[in-house]
Amino acid sequence: MSGVAHRLFAALYDPVMALPERVSLPAHRRYLVDGLSGRVLDVGAGTGANVPYLAERARETELSVHAVEPDPYMRRRAERAAREAGLSVDLRDAGAEWLPYEDDYFDAAVAGIVFCTIPDPAAALDELARVLRPGGELRFLEHVAATGVRARLQRLVEPVWKRVAGGCHVTRDTVGLFAAHESFDVVDVERTGFGLFPADPFLRGTLVRR
Repeated sequence: MSGVAHRLFAALYDPVMALPERVSLPAHRRYLVDGLSGRVLDVGAGTGANVPYLAERARETELSVHAVEPDPYMRRRAERAAREAGLSVDLRDAGAEWLPYEDDYFDAAVAGIVFCTIPDPAAALDELARVLRPGGELRFLEHVAATGVRARLQRLVEPVWKRVAGGCHVTRDTVGLFAAHESFDVVDVERTGFGLFPADPFLRGTLVRR
């Protein structure tokens, strides 16, 4: 994953997302971390959007926060976000398809707008099943393919969208992938009110490792 580097995208991501991160996304970010404790993995930490919420949770309970992010420019911003939030994070240069952790290591994992950019999402989900302990939770907030005319439009714009949006795919059936995995039970899925075409609809939910 050493070739994953999007310097311009990393520089623009936070300014572009500033308004939704202030207005629309806080409730969904809090959903990702609500009630978590123990060892938690932030999958694809990006610029550290989950960090303030993990820091808030760490002030309430014992939390050991780990994260992976293969893009060096995004990772640098995530490191800065952690320092500013006063959160100790073991942040590693790794992709979700090859997690550098032992089997059954984590109590929970969070994936916030990340499966759209992972080159091999099926391999990433296999890895999460490996590193989560039985009974451990995977919380997610992801955009998925639409239906009907909007789905056809997504397929049309996706080649260009991937180039300008750091490899983001808008046609993936991410929740279908989650539901079909033999190592997870889906305990919660709901549609959010957040999202703009072509990255819409957004779903959030919880999987539990069998």
